[in-house]
Amino acid sequence: MKWIAANVTFDSPDRELATDLVADIFYSLDLKGVVVDDPEMDPDQDWGEDAIRPPDRPGVTGYFADTHTAAERCKALEAALERLDENTVRHPQVTYSRIDEEDWAEAWKEYFWPEKITDRIVVKPTWRDYPARPEELILEIDPGMAFGTGTHATTALSIGLIETHLKAGDRFLDVGTGSGILMIAAAKLGAGEVCGVDNDAVAVSVAEKNLRVNRIDRFQLFAGNLVDEVRQVFDVVAANILAEVILVLLPQVKTVLKDGAIFICSGIITAKKGIVMDGLSASGLTVIEVLEKDGWVAIAARKAAAA
Repeated sequence: MKWIAANVTFDSPDRELATDLVADIFYSLDLKGVVVDDPEMDPDQDWGEDAIRPPDRPGVTGYFADTHTAAERCKALEAALERLDENTVRHPQVTYSRIDEEDWAEAWKEYFWPEKITDRIVVKPTWRDYPARPEELILEIDPGMAFGTGTHATTALSIGLIETHLKAGDRFLDVGTGSGILMIAAAKLGAGEVCGVDNDAVAVSVAEKNLRVNRIDRFQLFAGNLVDEVRQVFDVVAANILAEVILVLLPQVKTVLKDGAIFICSGIITAKKGIVMDGLSASGLTVIEVLEKDGWVAIAARKAAAA
């Protein structure tokens, strides 16, 4: 399959915020993979002589299949860029290039290095070496054609909340599991059973491979839309997706939460924190913790215990 790489460059007084806003557009278009070009990245990483050099300009690149819908995707991307606040994202420019699937699948890997995302959790690409300390939990990941390296703020925030609220033996569900990173984190943090659902069959396959690489054998995975096909209840449910999708999920999510269970949602830009918190409250869920990082928000809410 051929893929189209859409590279958006821009100027901004707040590069982190601008990058997140552009990346959010890519995520909303359901593109396969997002790479951030940061001129201020540290060129002196301790990962050897083959560490990548920083780019000249800030930018974000997203990838989507070169099919009959490609032209519509390009127009939607350009229209969304035009709607961005010009004081935050100045002079956005987008350029396109076509690449083979094999070339893309290998090329993006140079951007992915081991990263410590909590005091004891490290996300490590399967193809990198990392001298783990005894107290660290290592999450081995090869995202392949699925979202979720674990190093983006939304995933790191989600894992932080899972680490805080998941108890040993809990049953865990990940809605929109992508690479399976949250399932792996939950399992290594002591979940008794982990389950994941994604509307992309490729993501389900990738998640299974990653779970097995991490020697996790008690799991369930299936393709489906949100929780439509889920018939069980869980102690902790996570959804690291877009704010708009979380709002669609909320009327259903209580049906898969045990009484007193925790719902963790992420993928929310700061500007949309309020509407998600209002939605949680309207659904009868009580917000118990809010984390923010780099313009992104993750929220933990509790379903009321039975009287």
